[in-house]
Amino acid sequence: MSELSLNTDMRILVVDDSSTMRRILKTSLKDIGLKNVVTADDGDAAWVIVQQDSIDLILSDHKMPNMSGEEFLALVRGDEDYKCIPFIMVTAESFQENVMAAIKLGVSNYIVKPFSAEQLRNKILKVCTIAC
Repeated sequence: MSELSLNTDMRILVVDDSSTMRRILKTSLKDIGLKNVVTADDGDAAWVIVQQDSIDLILSDHKMPNMSGEEFLALVRGDEDYKCIPFIMVTAESFQENVMAAIKLGVSNYIVKPFSAEQLRNKILKVCTIAC
């Protein structure tokens, strides 16, 4: 059986209020062969990008000012045009209530900081092979 591979042309939106975390995510994505990345520093800016750009995958922080990751997820899942975009929530917290709230909103998967590029790759592979 051959190993699944990533679509290296996919356009990825990284959303995090920390510029350091955005840089870490971009570097991890580059390390696994994904270079087509755009970034936003909160859910408000990310929502504008989703509506104006063709996004194939969203990696979003959970806690952000202006619009949280959960609020952004709810907007994405609530819109017929974007509801099928794979959405991975990135968080420093693994509190059960946060995970359950995101699952109820339709998050595709979760990754807890700190993580390795390989863990990120595996999460991306998993969400990109699931049909909407």
